[in-house]
Amino acid sequence: MHGVDKPLERAVVFSYTFRLVWFPMKHVKRISALFLSAFFVVSMLYQPASGHRSQPVEIYHRAWQLVKDNYFDANFAGKNWGEYEHKYDNQIHTNADAFRYIKAMLETLNDPYTRFLDPRAFQDENDAIDARIVGIGVNLQQKDSHLIVTRTIEGGPAETAGMRAKDEIVEIDGSNAVGITPEQAAEKIRGKAGTPVQITTKRLEETRRFNIVRQEIAIHAVSTKILEGGKIGQITLSTFISNDASKEFRAALAKTANCDGLIVDLRDNPGGLLSNALEIADMLLERGTIVSTISRHGRHADVASGDPVTKQPMVVLVDEESASASEILAGALKDNSRAKIIGTRTYGKGLVQEINRLPGGAAIHITVSRYLTPDGSDINKVGVKPDIESKGDKDDQFNTALASLKTQIASLKKPVRTSNLSFSK
Repeated sequence: MHGVDKPLERAVVFSYTFRLVWFPMKHVKRISALFLSAFFVVSMLYQPASGHRSQPVEIYHRAWQLVKDNYFDANFAGKNWGEYEHKYDNQIHTNADAFRYIKAMLETLNDPYTRFLDPRAFQDENDAIDARIVGIGVNLQQKDSHLIVTRTIEGGPAETAGMRAKDEIVEIDGSNAVGITPEQAAEKIRGKAGTPVQITTKRLEETRRFNIVRQEIAIHAVSTKILEGGKIGQITLSTFISNDASKEFRAALAKTANCDGLIVDLRDNPGGLLSNALEIADMLLERGTIVSTISRHGRHADVASGDPVTKQPMVVLVDEESASASEILAGALKDNSRAKIIGTRTYGKGLVQEINRLPGGAAIHITVSRYLTPDGSDINKVGVKPDIESKGDKDDQFNTALASLKTQIASLKKPVRTSNLSFSK
């Protein structure tokens, strides 16, 4: 599926504390605090003056102004944006009223990525960025009213208890979970560290009940394997949302420094922070544009520094769930002829959001620009087309990638390894 109606996936491991996320980028020609994902995003802050308690109507007006100043479409999807400035003034008496009418206002744009986050959802988002969460350690997705586990965090409480990907959650603490959204499930599952939650799952026709104790979990964005007797390194990047993603990727390159080639796996990666995509691309590219963004204020290109961490042969695995920041990285490596892209066409999210904090603890995501891959392709609702299509299961895709990488390695006169390069960046 390549449209904007992608089922929402939720990491049920939350507990965010808000912070402004800036990523210094000495080695890429831009500093960015944008957050790219099929679901989430981060950037500008609004803070009322010290000692001032914002009135509910001020919260609404602040949201209206932020969209007016920053939304990427100057025509506001054909709406007269000025009509909404004072439309609900007489109906806003509490913060809850302000939140409700902000949501209604944003929905008129018909943009699923420009959306309202209540204080709890905003707290959750920041936890994901901080890469430390309290929960049971699962990612959930709603498919045809069924609540499906798409991933269990390695070593987390859910995996330790025996839950697995593809399990359907049917009850949470004895309450029916069929038909509820991932957000609603998160509300039921989250809680204090050390407290229990009972989860009932269905796997094929087998029903199982788990009593799981919530824990604080460190979320790792990257995992690494050494294969083929040390000749092949596999680096799986599951998210770009964590502050630590680019640092973890650099560490993975160090672990695979003596391998003849690399498989970078971006399958099921929904995206995250734009800065992580830029930094990781810069570690891999010798030259060229990484991505171009186009907003109401003009066009900007992020360009590689020309000082890559590695020149090892590489292939990249993608699928229809690889979105946003994943597509920026895959597009940059493909268009600059740095790596073969293998798998299925990616999700197709070519828009960039900022998150803006509102008085009262809530926030709004605002689509501020669209992006193009280095060759000028707009992949929104289209996706990145792989160089080698592989529609089989994950094992088939991996084997296709491995065969392609071995062919690249065999064509070289001598191996190219990371150990020949500097890690001092």
